[in-house]
Amino acid sequence: MKQILRLGCTAALLTALAATTACGSDEGGGGSEGDDGTASFEFAIASAVIGPKEEVATYAVGQEQGFLDEERIEISTSNADGSVAALQAVASGSADITAADAGAILAARESGVPVVAIGGLVQNWPWVMAVPPESDIASAADLEGKRIGVISLASGSAMYARSLVANAGLDPERDVELLPVGVGAQAATALADGQVDVLALYTQAYTTIENTGTTYRYLDNPEEFDGIRSITFAVREDALESRRDELVRFLRASYRSMLFSAVNPEAAVRDGYAVFPQMLAGADPDERIEDDARTFATWMASATPATGEPEDFADWGAISEEEWTKTVDFARESGQISEDVEIDDVWDGSLLAEANDFDPAAVVTLARESAD
Repeated sequence: MKQILRLGCTAALLTALAATTACGSDEGGGGSEGDDGTASFEFAIASAVIGPKEEVATYAVGQEQGFLDEERIEISTSNADGSVAALQAVASGSADITAADAGAILAARESGVPVVAIGGLVQNWPWVMAVPPESDIASAADLEGKRIGVISLASGSAMYARSLVANAGLDPERDVELLPVGVGAQAATALADGQVDVLALYTQAYTTIENTGTTYRYLDNPEEFDGIRSITFAVREDALESRRDELVRFLRASYRSMLFSAVNPEAAVRDGYAVFPQMLAGADPDERIEDDARTFATWMASATPATGEPEDFADWGAISEEEWTKTVDFARESGQISEDVEIDDVWDGSLLAEANDFDPAAVVTLARESAD
């Protein structure tokens, strides 16, 4: 896999992107259509693949279960250092599509970068604060004077922490201290050793820690966070016209793969091992599968409806106007954007009706019949 390097702070990068893409780029990530109608895509993954999440639920399952072949799609992947860098790859033409944070997409549009969201992935707010079971912190109102562990000061977890603190009536610049602690063992140690009083991570990260036997108590998020969207597919704006049919097929393969993953997370993780063997870090798959399947199921819970059975899920990728409005509000309040971004400028859901034109019962049957 190729590695897309981080190019500096968000604002400067997006400004540079706007200038670069204004000059024009016809490369489109090198995507092409073969003689048999097979379309190739360069998929910029917004992080290193160290655990099962969106790239497993969409690309790996699609590859191993034949959905990509059936849709005549070939995918190559590259890794980016976060959503901003992944969007940079798409905007510059070195990649064709990415699954990026919705707030980063909004920030890109505000800066004049010609990217557009075409289909949702993570639909339930994935961020939550955790404390040790014995902590006296019971709600966000108790965070005054506390140290909050975030992944990094430029991460989504920092934006979430600042927003939650402000929602509780506190000043995120004066009343709390944000400290970068990363994820996994590093974050767990920071909380256990008292370097921080609370963690602000995404649910899947906590499951990874809890797999080691650690337990946490979670603070309730206020209802204002319900409906805020997170990871979302994005492409260059001009691709909507030039590659419309190919994008429909890409999304259809991805959402078929998502349904398969929701029905059989363990089989999906094994597909992930086949496509991304680095997830195993040399370990025996049979020794890792239970923990990884549990971690992946947590991610899938954030990416699928909160109620109902997988076979009843419908309208994959849909994002309502109300959800976009809440996402814009959060992006503005957390400092990702300075003004409201018009929804029509950032979102085009016109591909989703065709992308959802598949037989869910057949996918469910395939998932249930797949060997563990």
